Amino acid sequence: MGAYILRRLLLIIPTLVGIMAINFVIIQFAPGGPVERIIAQLQGTDVSATARISGGGGSDISAGGQDSGGGGGEAVSSKYRGAQGLDPEFVKELEAQFGFDKPPLQRFGEMLWNYARFDFGESYFRDISVIELIIEKMPVSISLGLWMTLLSYSISIPLGIRKAVKDGSPFDVWTSAVIIVGYAIPGFLFAVLLIILFAGGSFFDWFPLRGLTSDNWEQLSWPARIVDYLWHLVLPITAMALSAFATTTLLTKNSFLDEIRKQYVQTARAKGLTERQVLYGHVFRNAMLIVVAGFPGAFISAFFAGSLLIETIFSLDGLGLLGFEAVINRDYAVVFATLYIFSLLGLVVNLISDLTYTWIDPRIDFESREV
Repeated sequence: MGAYILRRLLLIIPTLVGIMAINFVIIQFAPGGPVERIIAQLQGTDVSATARISGGGGSDISAGGQDSGGGGGEAVSSKYRGAQGLDPEFVKELEAQFGFDKPPLQRFGEMLWNYARFDFGESYFRDISVIELIIEKMPVSISLGLWMTLLSYSISIPLGIRKAVKDGSPFDVWTSAVIIVGYAIPGFLFAVLLIILFAGGSFFDWFPLRGLTSDNWEQLSWPARIVDYLWHLVLPITAMALSAFATTTLLTKNSFLDEIRKQYVQTARAKGLTERQVLYGHVFRNAMLIVVAGFPGAFISAFFAGSLLIETIFSLDGLGLLGFEAVINRDYAVVFATLYIFSLLGLVVNLISDLTYTWIDPRIDFESREV
């Protein structure tokens, strides 16, 4: 097992390099960039309101050693159509501040070297380092991803097992109808419905609408803080868990049905074992493999991508919203740093998932497989 883990860890390196390289190349051909954004603001044509730039000449931006994305070093007039009327030396100075005066390969190499040392530089349009910015937004995304995953799995797995045992019964039929309806409703649409019903939209005003804590959270006692925190999470977690809840439930049910119909289950019953012993002593370990296989994807999706619309609707300033704003604002320092961190985390979680296989079913031996 040690050799397998070592091979998987070493495989993370070329995988990360490949992910970063593909996205770096895409950025080279993407229209616009941070320099164009500065020029647009100076010309008064930029309509985005999220970038925060201050100082003389409209730019106090530093590349901070984090050189990613953008252009190269051709003539200013051919690259920046909105730069007419600006001093070419000023535009070249902007390029130098962002590091775009260097060849793309050099910038990519420096980016990888910095990232290998977890040096992500500073945000182009915020007076803060990228790692500090990510840490600042992390509690929101951790709260959403962790609680959504725990809620989804704690309900879906027991319900899926119960549906498998009661397959074809009225309980199975009506719960399946509820699950299908829940799966068909988009999470963001359900979030809007929850706001209308329970957050002062048109009916009840039972739940808060903004943030993870109240304004007076610092003055509350610790028990009151916990209650306030959980109270703020009710609506966003409910909206996020809807589709994941349906998917995990049906996956668990189908997995258990496949195992229940196998010959070893009939043999266990013939030996006089109770249904509970058969279900949890024999079937559970085999049936849960496919559920465990889906956990990394579900967790990563809930942690990052799945929270974007929910964070926006409920005014939660987390990583999903941060990544979206960074793309819109051409803040490539944040874009590539979050991409690197998310990809690294996803690869590590996938490795943990494979190791969990061997804990659930010791018959699985990854040592004998080629990676």
